[in-house]
Amino acid sequence: METKPLMKSDIQIAQEAVLKPISAIAESVGLTLDDIEQYGKYKAKLSYEAIDKLAVKQDGKVILVTSINPTPAGEGKSTVTVGLGDALNQLGKRTMIAMREPSLGPTMGIKGGATGGGYSQVLPMEDINLHFTGDIHAITSANNALSALIDNHIHQGNSLNIDARRIVWKRALDLNDRALRKVVIGLGGPVQGVPREDGFDITVASEIMAVLCLSNDLEDLKSRLAKMVVAYTYDKEPVKVEDLGVEGALALLLKDALKPNLVQTIEHSPALIHGGPFANIAHGCNSIAATKTAAKLADFVVTESGFGADLGAEKFLNIKTRASGIQPSAVVVVATIRALKMHGGAPKANLHLEDLQALEKGLENLKKHTETIEKFGLPFVVAINRFALDTDLELKFLAEWCEKQGMEVALTEVWEHGGKGGIQLAQAVLSQIEKNENNFNYLYELTDTIEEKVNSIVKNVYGGSGIEFSSKALRQMHEIEKNGWSGLPICMAKTQYSLSDNPGLLGRPSNFKIQVRELQPKLGAGFIVALTGDVMTMPGLPKKPAALEMDVDNTGKAAGLF
Repeated sequence: METKPLMKSDIQIAQEAVLKPISAIAESVGLTLDDIEQYGKYKAKLSYEAIDKLAVKQDGKVILVTSINPTPAGEGKSTVTVGLGDALNQLGKRTMIAMREPSLGPTMGIKGGATGGGYSQVLPMEDINLHFTGDIHAITSANNALSALIDNHIHQGNSLNIDARRIVWKRALDLNDRALRKVVIGLGGPVQGVPREDGFDITVASEIMAVLCLSNDLEDLKSRLAKMVVAYTYDKEPVKVEDLGVEGALALLLKDALKPNLVQTIEHSPALIHGGPFANIAHGCNSIAATKTAAKLADFVVTESGFGADLGAEKFLNIKTRASGIQPSAVVVVATIRALKMHGGAPKANLHLEDLQALEKGLENLKKHTETIEKFGLPFVVAINRFALDTDLELKFLAEWCEKQGMEVALTEVWEHGGKGGIQLAQAVLSQIEKNENNFNYLYELTDTIEEKVNSIVKNVYGGSGIEFSSKALRQMHEIEKNGWSGLPICMAKTQYSLSDNPGLLGRPSNFKIQVRELQPKLGAGFIVALTGDVMTMPGLPKKPAALEMDVDNTGKAAGLF
């Protein structure tokens, strides 16, 4: 009896790939050695001079990749992003990929990395999933330098009259560490500082991460850092970074981190990997600098936003486009048979079994996300990311359902076949761009009240019936309005697993209200965070973290990285 060969792991496939020198990848998009700063053989940063030179070039078209609500069954959004970029290049379309940098928290926790999978990966995946070029560490350092400067200001006389009970700036660490959510600092007597309560956020939730990703250049970065609110005085007046006079020092720590990172796919497509805010607690998009630079270097840019269309895509379209002027030409909504069956009530243990009933019920989740993209006025394609155990009948059922809904649909097999497995999707996306006008519009105006903006997101994107603000959130709303900050977009902090704020409500729940427990003005980032449900800004590790499987041999070769 013939036995089927075992599938290779992502890291095996990545380590067997033959990479080109990063100078050759740079040359393929018209960059010279003087335009890049090399980090070894296969990574480089783009210089500010190179980015400035590109300003006169025409912008390419941006394709946004999003998905249904994620499940433990997997959706493969990053994999489809990479595969689509490779497929467009195979079709002779000059294409770049723009993605986020992975955080060490989920890499060593439960989610895994963010470099794609199978034969649709960005490389070197071990470096990208670990320390890469040090951008996230630079953000951690800048974040914690600011914390140290705040505490030192209080210790040295507190001329700004900061109320230590009203410091809103937290320290940061790029790991999942629940023990650091609430801490007490400054113990040990007068020479050790002023005792107070503090806490840690994961670095990708730091406002500095959002600031870096939403800054157009160094001047914009410094301006945004200066606006960040870090505390309030005893008179309840806001204290900003500019009041401390340290925006220059923070910008200095971030001057290299702001430069986009150039890498390549297995098929040598050029990719800019830069910035990594989470989409459930931050705005979930790679940097403006990377996306805009990619659009100058290529005719098409394939970029992704975190989690489902209710989170990353909504924030890309309501927040990132406003800050950057970028408007996507088309959207790809990734779905898998497995995840749809989970949304339809099938248990994870039974996903290998054919179940058209669960699939049909789960399609309501996909339907809601496509309705959201339609509300923004953008053309879209549904990408069916095929898994090995999907049956022909299930795939046919999903494709026919999409066609009955009038949706463009394409089967993708990029994990197994790389760009070749994404040709159908690439052709469908190009067709949508060619035949559809871009009628992009926002779901709310900045002049709307905070309540109107949140309501618009809840009703139009989540399908909820309304919102309930806690007494704390209502007080904060009043303070935000009093300070003149209410004209900012909203960044919802919500579970990624459900359209609601209850992670257990899968599929397409109805008649639910979103509970907003807290509102946090992020003036540097340029948005107001609305914390909902039980979402945490410092995650914890699972019972069996991915770190348990990781190792390195005597040659420095990584193992267990997916």
